[in-house]
Amino acid sequence: MNVTIDSNSGFCFGVVFAIHVAEEELRKSGELYCLGDIVHNNREVERLAAKGLIIINHDQLNKIKNSKVLIRAHGEPPETYSIALKNNLELIDASCPVVLKLQNKIRLGFEEMKKKGGQIVIYGKEGHAEVNGLIGQTLKEAIIVNAKNDLDKIDFNKPIRIYSQTTQPVEGFNELIQEMNKRFIEKGIVQPDFIPNNTICSQVSHKEPRLKKFAVEHDVILFVSGKKSSNGMFLFGVCKSINPKTYLISKREEIDKEWFNSAQSVGICGATSTPMWLMEEIAELIRQI
Repeated sequence: MNVTIDSNSGFCFGVVFAIHVAEEELRKSGELYCLGDIVHNNREVERLAAKGLIIINHDQLNKIKNSKVLIRAHGEPPETYSIALKNNLELIDASCPVVLKLQNKIRLGFEEMKKKGGQIVIYGKEGHAEVNGLIGQTLKEAIIVNAKNDLDKIDFNKPIRIYSQTTQPVEGFNELIQEMNKRFIEKGIVQPDFIPNNTICSQVSHKEPRLKKFAVEHDVILFVSGKKSSNGMFLFGVCKSINPKTYLISKREEIDKEWFNSAQSVGICGATSTPMWLMEEIAELIRQI
């Protein structure tokens, strides 16, 4: 049985950078606070916890003083930096450059919309760490949309600037834009003050077509991802739609040997939050089976 790991799967550069920064600091001090899971993968979080990484939430951040705290790739809203200043915290900022660029775009867009009486709309998952950082650039006034029904929150008679969470599917973003243009026509708005900004990370957008091709090439697909990863859940769905024999696992113990009955080839792939070492570990186990 042939076992192949998708060469395009694994950490995106933003996650690689955050983990590198964490490991460097842990080598020096042996202990480091991290605001939220450094990556949405339990196994990787456990690996770093063994080195001294301590995961905290925002409530705990308020109580910590005179310490070092890592900002993960998802980025943070301005209020986090204010708390750090008040509590004498040294922030080690590992925010993804793509996310930081998007935060700045939204902040500038918000200033423009305030002058025009317009609205900032963000296509993303409400409550997601990155989205929390994005709406923080708008004093939490941005409108979050994730499906066509959410567009009812928008006043189409006012200027609109829409942006996307970096890990959202391109197809979903395009569908929302089409629906918004349709509503402008239905409402008789001929020249709407509307600018869509496709701010989806290119590393994420390119994964979908590559995964579809990879899923076709193998009898069985093992998609390795933490259950908290929205990117992982979406990409798993992409693989499943192409190859019904696609199985979601987060660790080797979840593997069922019966999945491989009569299979000639097994493909192993994962999300932008899936470490390569974990996919390699699973590949080796499958080869033994």
